[in-house]
Amino acid sequence: MTPSIITAALWGGMAAISLVIGAVLALRARFSNRLVGSVMGFGAGALISSIAYELIPESLIGDAGGAILIFTAFGAGALTFFALDWFIDNRGGRHRKELGGAQPPAEGSGMAIFLGTLLDGIPESLTLGLGLGLGGSISIAFLTAVFVSNLPEGIAGTRNMLAQGASRRKVLWMWIGLVIASAGAAAFGYAAIQAVPGADGRLVQGFAAGAMLTMLADAMMPEAFEHGGKLVGILTTLGFTMAAALSILE
Repeated sequence: MTPSIITAALWGGMAAISLVIGAVLALRARFSNRLVGSVMGFGAGALISSIAYELIPESLIGDAGGAILIFTAFGAGALTFFALDWFIDNRGGRHRKELGGAQPPAEGSGMAIFLGTLLDGIPESLTLGLGLGLGGSISIAFLTAVFVSNLPEGIAGTRNMLAQGASRRKVLWMWIGLVIASAGAAAFGYAAIQAVPGADGRLVQGFAAGAMLTMLADAMMPEAFEHGGKLVGILTTLGFTMAAALSILE
């Protein structure tokens, strides 16, 4: 293990630590669904911007044949996430981003929520590791977008775990486990790109972009608009603008 792999793991963990922060906030204070939905909307806008400015443009560098491969990877990422998300949803993980926190234990599964949240975060963590492996630096815009979007997910997931009867200790350890898993995914992304001579990571970036966009459309944005109201449209635009500005300034 080299210091660079360790650095990738640290960045991956840093992006995911907001899950724990969100959990602690949910355990110590009561936030309105409107506020959490608004933060979700802002984070969704930031992630959409990161997909547009950080992943797809980098992916499209090359000839027309390469672009076709990238869009194929983009579609494959979307379909793969959709299939895995459907599988986890039908085993009790469908409520992991819902803000109500009132569903009975029979409707949810702590392990399914864990796996579902891990599924949501793997493309983001891999992308962070790939970025470090390819360019030697982390995109501040992408890191910020992931950090902000994870915060309301930690709040929502904690509420639902508690509603299902999970102890506070179990909930906190679940999020800590997810931070560790995210760090591992980032380290894997770095190691994988370094292990293939001449690899530029475009296909993996396209795959991750498709998975992330599907996740946003499937769960995060509907929940944000349901609870945050019409203001979420403006906040999503602000999130997009913030991440776009950071990408341009980098």
